[in-house]
Amino acid sequence: MSSGQKARAQAAAITPSGQASDHERPAADRVRALFDGHRLSPGQRRIAQYLIDHLTEAVFLSITELAERAGVSQPSVTRFAVSLGYSGYPALRDVLQPIALSAVAGSPETREEIRHNELQAAVDAEIENLENVRRLLANTNQVLEIGRELAHSVPLTVLGLRISVSLAEYFAYAARRIHPDVRLVTRGGSVAYDALLQSRSAGGTWVLAFAMPRHAKETLAALRAARSAGLRIALITDTTLGPLVDEADVALTAGTGSRLVFDSYAAPSMLAAALLQSMADADPERTQARLEEYEQAADQHGFFL
Repeated sequence: MSSGQKARAQAAAITPSGQASDHERPAADRVRALFDGHRLSPGQRRIAQYLIDHLTEAVFLSITELAERAGVSQPSVTRFAVSLGYSGYPALRDVLQPIALSAVAGSPETREEIRHNELQAAVDAEIENLENVRRLLANTNQVLEIGRELAHSVPLTVLGLRISVSLAEYFAYAARRIHPDVRLVTRGGSVAYDALLQSRSAGGTWVLAFAMPRHAKETLAALRAARSAGLRIALITDTTLGPLVDEADVALTAGTGSRLVFDSYAAPSMLAAALLQSMADADPERTQARLEEYEQAADQHGFFL
């Protein structure tokens, strides 16, 4: 923790702002918005995810072709459209086609011209993920509210299993500089269950969970254990669909870089940093005091060069 971090925390303080206009949102987010608030069956989630991932192609498929591509039956596609409030799939397709066409019209062809190799392609994909996070944070009210809730939860539990451990460890390491009691859970099963129960018994009200693909069943079990214990759940994940999101009280989503052998997490890391900033903003006096206390101890013991 550098001596300039206190000033950075103050200078970067988040101020509330308005909602981004619909036309500024990426096509995938506009499609996801059509599905938000609807309870979807596993088969319907497959259809929804296929539409999100292959929008520009999917909106010109027949109902039979879409069912085949998504691995469901034709009646399932019809029921999916009806569950969203449309008369059938043709009516849903009529809504999706303008979104797809606007995405094609706005695609940056120049990136393809300057891209020379797969490593650059991976960076381009992460830039797009970060652009989506930028749009998500255009309205700061949500992240500020979550930050306040996490700051006031004592203790605060941070959960990340398997591939998500590194994100959880980063968040917990930083959060301990500004929060009096942060408890990190990186093992599932009974270990996670006991830790969540102890946190709730000690007065904790929230758990912040990270869930990156491939999503582990033990993460879902841990979220259900947290809910049964009476904890509220803030989730940072890569998708707005599926059972993990269903268990969360609030979900912040960011794409993961998946073009290389192993995924990269620039966008989820940015969301984590934004939440840390909002926690610092929630109680500036406590943040200042704890940062000063840490820096004095670090200097006294010679922790840093």
